[in-house]
Amino acid sequence: MPSKYKAMVLSCIDPRCQPKINNILKKKKLSGKYSLFSIAGSAVGVTSNKFKTWHNVFWQNLGISLKLHGIKKLIAVNHYDCGAAKLVNKQKKFNRNIEYKIHQNAFKALKTKLKKKYPKIKLETKIMTVKTLFLTVAMNEII
Repeated sequence: MPSKYKAMVLSCIDPRCQPKINNILKKKKLSGKYSLFSIAGSAVGVTSNKFKTWHNVFWQNLGISLKLHGIKKLIAVNHYDCGAAKLVNKQKKFNRNIEYKIHQNAFKALKTKLKKKYPKIKLETKIMTVKTLFLTVAMNEII
């Protein structure tokens, strides 16, 4: 019997990401068909030496998802304005181009290790933008 599960999603713990990721997965018709692993920085968190102690936990979870759910794909979703990317930045300045390179390097490292450990698993990557919503509250003075 073929598995109804299709993928494991690697996402960041940033609360701004969750609604957007859910919408992306709905559009891909993956609702209820993926396992989820959330960690600070997403691919940055599971590849950067700064977070080396986290790496085994991710690979163990991926292995379990492969075994239990028969997934065929890993979907790694990173985002701009990422705190983990800022922490691994080795330059004095930090901007979108630098952050883009950090995410791309994380995806490349993830792909390399994935190919070694699980050569049949496909990798899909995405960097999304997140916007913080600010609510304006009118303050009424009470005299």
